[in-house]
Amino acid sequence: MVSIPERQTSKAAGWSRRTAAFSAVLLLTVFIGHRFDLVETPVFLWVLGIVALLAALALLFAGFAFSRLWNFGDRGGRDLTVGVLLALLVLTPYGVAAYWATIYPPLRDISTDLDDPPALDVSDRTKDMNVLSPSTPGEQRLQTESYPLVSGRSYNLPFDTIVDAVETVLDRRDWDLTEPYPDVSGQSEVTIAATAKGFVLGLPADVAIRVTDDGDSIIVDMRSASRYGRYDLGDNAARITDFLAELDQEVAGQVGAAPAE
Repeated sequence: MVSIPERQTSKAAGWSRRTAAFSAVLLLTVFIGHRFDLVETPVFLWVLGIVALLAALALLFAGFAFSRLWNFGDRGGRDLTVGVLLALLVLTPYGVAAYWATIYPPLRDISTDLDDPPALDVSDRTKDMNVLSPSTPGEQRLQTESYPLVSGRSYNLPFDTIVDAVETVLDRRDWDLTEPYPDVSGQSEVTIAATAKGFVLGLPADVAIRVTDDGDSIIVDMRSASRYGRYDLGDNAARITDFLAELDQEVAGQVGAAPAE
């Protein structure tokens, strides 16, 4: 009588499921922690790298387990499937970010005034953050070509009216002001600085909005610069265009005047 060897359970399949599940829980935990300011951004970015490595390791375990299932008939198909699905789910945001990196320009500091950008408040910046430096002619050309809607505003209205409109739009946003709103009495130029967070990952960016009375009209310029990351994936340009578009609506709603770009 020929004995049939008992099918073994693939240990690699179990490790694939456990590793993928741990990476998913870790990703969710660190994401929520960063959103609620419980995890600092440098730690958050390091953990994101660890999560990606764990998910890739889960796929590696799954590949080894699949070869065992295919060649030797080992058990563990359910663990293998769960591990692969969880790992792919975890790695999906990384794939999306990689795709965005190919379609958005390699910029992280966007301004409506390329020659004289509004000054940012750098008091909270540390050595591990991006270095602020004047944009090169190549970067200026790249911004102009990639983000044609990023442009300043010109209003033929009183200076304090425009400043009030800017403050009203700011109050609707969950941005942290670095200083209280300035006193516009006797001023012809004010700059309001704030810290904003990206919509997806919540990465911080420094924002400055400058309102200038040049004698003929009131000019509004805006700047947004990411604190972390080589690329902003379009975040800064979207922040500027959204804010200025809402500012146009606020000004038009108050006085019925349309701006000149």
